[in-house]
Amino acid sequence: MSTKKSTFFISCEEAKHICDKVQYGEASIWERLKLNLRLLWCRATKSYTKRNGTLTKLCNEAQIKTLNEEKKNEMKKRLESQEV
Repeated sequence: MSTKKSTFFISCEEAKHICDKVQYGEASIWERLKLNLRLLWCRATKSYTKRNGTLTKLCNEAQIKTLNEEKKNEMKKRLESQEV
């Protein structure tokens, strides 16, 4: 039995990792190629990729704004002063 890692065929876990990298624009062309090859036959990877795409789209549309560090620290101090 050979444990040699395939150049083209990746595991579902590796595909999920690459999918996440694609979501953030961090995947190389080679990684994208391997992911696309897996997408041809793996339903689980297709489903994960579709959900990731939907999540990315919703986050981009939401235009979420976060608090700056100063406001976060101020809120933390207020919460700590209210603790018993």
